[in-house]
Amino acid sequence: MSDQSFHPPLRTLMGPGPSDVPPRVLEALGRPTIGHLDPAFVDLMDEIKGLLQYAYQTESALTMPISAPGSAGMEACFVNLVEPGDKVIVCQNGVFGGRMKENVERCGGEAVMVMDDWGKPVDPGKVDDALKAHPDASILAFVHAETSTGARSDAKTLAELARKHDCLSIVDAVTSLAGSELRVDDWGIDAIYSGTQKCLSCVPGISPVSFGERAQQRIANRSQRVQSWFLDMNLIMAYWGGSAKRAYHHTAPVNAMYALHESLLMLKEEGLENAWARHQHNHLALRAGLEAMGLNFIVDEASRLPQLNAVTIPAGADDAAVRTRLLQEHHLEIGAGLGDLAGKVWRIGLMGYASRVENITLCLGALDAVLSDMGADIKPGVALPAAEKVLAGA
Repeated sequence: MSDQSFHPPLRTLMGPGPSDVPPRVLEALGRPTIGHLDPAFVDLMDEIKGLLQYAYQTESALTMPISAPGSAGMEACFVNLVEPGDKVIVCQNGVFGGRMKENVERCGGEAVMVMDDWGKPVDPGKVDDALKAHPDASILAFVHAETSTGARSDAKTLAELARKHDCLSIVDAVTSLAGSELRVDDWGIDAIYSGTQKCLSCVPGISPVSFGERAQQRIANRSQRVQSWFLDMNLIMAYWGGSAKRAYHHTAPVNAMYALHESLLMLKEEGLENAWARHQHNHLALRAGLEAMGLNFIVDEASRLPQLNAVTIPAGADDAAVRTRLLQEHHLEIGAGLGDLAGKVWRIGLMGYASRVENITLCLGALDAVLSDMGADIKPGVALPAAEKVLAGA
């Protein structure tokens, strides 16, 4: 065991998260710690709420960061909205729909599964059929951006189906927030959660959530107490609620909130729609390079996430060896496949601050070098010129 300070190696993070954190956000993290009920921090909390409402495109007052990672945001949505005996339609087209099912069952609810192939978006037709077959269902839960596959589902259509069948919608936006179009109020989404370490390019450990009017009514009219004390919105709102008198609930991670505020400010400065466009443009350049090299995407273009690119591993390439060499020789992290896709795909992230030109050229150049050296079945030397063509607007 070492008795020395830990100094992490410098990496370029192009996996499924966390993403590269910009210097501005790291600097914010190092500012002096103050009390979590200090009037200055209370003012900051209000600013964070307003900036999160902008990021989510919602006016809901119940929009705030949970002091824990995206998984806790997921649990916050389920434990507040699902009571024992409730029937919930859960869509699964990758790893994270399975986690939704687990949450429903741990809340004492019944999960009715709508299954789609990994790499495919959720099929609205199947969802409509399930809602018709289970008129007693009270919630529809789905993943907007499936991090395990890079597939984007049609959140607007799915949320409309939930309303049509008098269900609330719970939406996983961990990988989509700030990277893909997302309009909570316009689309009628009732409850949504995300994480800070993806397209917001903040440090991991915070989960922005938002509950709309219908969800708030459900929480207020529960027949039983929320099973989780820490994630009970009735209690958290007394701390994050916005009134001058804040009730102590927990000690917020003060410095991490500085970092979140800074990352949300950067998003506001860039403009939400500009951020969406940047992710898409950079994705097209990366795609051109990867496809020229001979790597294939597993998701159809119409439902492909620009910020999470899942591509097949070419013949002759050793999955783990490639990722190890990228890390050791090029200080570059890309992601392995999960679940059904383990050993079959790489997941290349272009999230938030990591979605920039120098990362595209680093990734393509490093992949070209390592795969060529291994004798993998790719076309060497063509990836960078193909990407440059897109970046130059040719």
